[in-house]
Amino acid sequence: MIRHHHERDDVVVSGIGAISAAGSGVAVNWERVCSGVPTSAVDPRMPDLPAPLSCRVPDFDPVAVLGAPEVRRTDRTTQLAVVAAREAVADAGLDPAAWDGARVGIVMGTSSGGATSYEAEYFRYAEDGPEWISPLFGITAPMGLLAGYLSIVLGAYGPNMVVTTACAAGPTAIGTGRQLLRSGLCDVVLAGGSEAPLTKMSLGSLYQMGAMSTRLHDPAGASRPFDADRDGMVPAEGAAVLVLERAADCRARGARARALVAGYGASADGYHLSAPDPDGTGIERAVTMALDDADLRPSDIGHVNAHGSSTPLNDLTEGRTISRIYGTPVVTSTKGVVGHALGAAGALEAVYSVLALEEGLVPPTANLERLDPELDIDVVTGEARKVPLDAVMTHSFGFGGQNAVVAFARP
Repeated sequence: MIRHHHERDDVVVSGIGAISAAGSGVAVNWERVCSGVPTSAVDPRMPDLPAPLSCRVPDFDPVAVLGAPEVRRTDRTTQLAVVAAREAVADAGLDPAAWDGARVGIVMGTSSGGATSYEAEYFRYAEDGPEWISPLFGITAPMGLLAGYLSIVLGAYGPNMVVTTACAAGPTAIGTGRQLLRSGLCDVVLAGGSEAPLTKMSLGSLYQMGAMSTRLHDPAGASRPFDADRDGMVPAEGAAVLVLERAADCRARGARARALVAGYGASADGYHLSAPDPDGTGIERAVTMALDDADLRPSDIGHVNAHGSSTPLNDLTEGRTISRIYGTPVVTSTKGVVGHALGAAGALEAVYSVLALEEGLVPPTANLERLDPELDIDVVTGEARKVPLDAVMTHSFGFGGQNAVVAFARP
């Protein structure tokens, strides 16, 4: 039974938008994720890398979305975010031409920001000299311009910020947006994440770290969370945005509340810059915080959308921690289908968690053929599973020991 201590502070999700390697739009994303068909492939733009695997957004034409002049002024990270934000606003039944923009805030998460712009201008500088650097570089590459551009496009003039808690950035943005609403500073907040990290420097660095899969003989099977034969992540791009409102405001305008943002928790491992604390104590602190915030028991969580990055250490630590905290929730990692979109991953997974809660349907973990024998968790495989759900939790963890989790419940 979901219990609310202060119902006047309840914040709900009234709109969702997504674009990923599964495609553009929530409907196509959900269909692909529930099918369990992976998107990982050899990246033709990275022929000189030793492990050129990625999950790219298919058939994305930024000129069709923004027009040629605006494409020159924006990084791909921003372009993807515009697609997701516009869909989320429309899904919420909101009209930027009619809303009070001063009461609309934006909180976006990202890990690498304008990586595509940084790399392009670096090589231009190295090959042609400083006089050839684009004068637009200062507005395409900086992370803060991601939220700034959305404010221009959508007429959102309230608090505007980017959070950069590595791969935990999506839930961090949602938790921050919820606080903006509870504080009274905003009436609507667009919260989410966007990432376009598929550059030679980024992928090359991940390979050198040993974080990337090298499963070149089976590219589609490279991202395999919790599988005994996992050997690393597959980098991805994408964006997702959730429209957050106070529950009372959503009801007053006759809109649909898709989910209650019931609880939020965040912590730092304080252990290592790239490896998780093997005891999972940081994860447990974040989860406990979210449960307390939501006034939920661990057994109330019927489904966990796991971080499940397909890396050996993360999956082992997370899986053991899930067993210790919750007991036997139904677990999935959608990264088996769409890869690891870094700072956008948690935002995408928040969207998938809302849909799982709405439909009572948990997507399968793609490529999971043999569960790591050191784990004892109920991971969905093969096909999506119907499960009655009242509350779900989504996990996101990042380099630097960043942990952020969000509990969603039926409104």
